[in-house]
Amino acid sequence: MHEMSLMESVIDIACETARQNGATRVKSIRLDVGVLCHVDPHALLFCHEAVRHGTIAADAELEINRVAGQGWCLDCGKTVALQERFGACPDCGKYRVQMTAGDELKIRDMEVI
Repeated sequence: MHEMSLMESVIDIACETARQNGATRVKSIRLDVGVLCHVDPHALLFCHEAVRHGTIAADAELEINRVAGQGWCLDCGKTVALQERFGACPDCGKYRVQMTAGDELKIRDMEVI
């Protein structure tokens, strides 16, 4: 389960960023998780419960925002929705689609005190 190591990194980054900015507690963390990034949001929530204890993020709430897949079709010149990595353009059917959203995993913001 790679979600465990991902969540450990999220908690480490949040705690370190909070300390660098003079905060003593992380109150909430908001993540953007793309639907095409192969990360299970339910597993992230489970891992969050396991790894936050004993840190300044011990009471932090986790909010996960799902980011839809999107790409730019080089053939028809349109921004299109993507349902899978390396999928065909839903408009023209060709496979020259450059992914522009949906594969991210990033901390959008966090609240500290």
